[in-house]
Amino acid sequence: MGLFTKDIKTMNDLFVHQLQDIYYAEQQLTKALPKMATKATDPQLKQGFLTHLEETKQHVARLEEVFKMHGVPVKAVDCPAIDGIIEEADETAGEVADKAVLDAALINAAQAAEHYEIVRYGSLIAWAKQLGRNDCAAVLAKTLEEEKATDQKLTTLAESKVNLRAAS
Repeated sequence: MGLFTKDIKTMNDLFVHQLQDIYYAEQQLTKALPKMATKATDPQLKQGFLTHLEETKQHVARLEEVFKMHGVPVKAVDCPAIDGIIEEADETAGEVADKAVLDAALINAAQAAEHYEIVRYGSLIAWAKQLGRNDCAAVLAKTLEEEKATDQKLTTLAESKVNLRAAS
């Protein structure tokens, strides 16, 4: 189903489709984060990926809760955007020989995923409220705040040491 196909006729259809999209994305990230942690050489970055993996598992559970609250089946639809972000991260990581530069590349890839999730959750919250589903919006807002916090932690780590080490 494409974003602007006849299958999406209402705001509710769009809301459900994007729930399915981010559900797929979160599931893919639960597979990608352990690999990123393995590749990371900075101990703080490695631990950050593992911590976010546990949060991401909770994000999956929250999405399942929102599906149930909204009365629709729990279902994922392919998300080419997150697949592309993960594929690009894998390719870039395979091309970087300097481990300090690799950590900087991994942070960049992680932030690309975080920014995608922030956009999706922000829209989902707005749409849930428009649909009168403040209950769903509240659950999604918890995840949005965690995604923003992870993005900020990655920025701080990059700017305080990882990028400096990569540039030297």
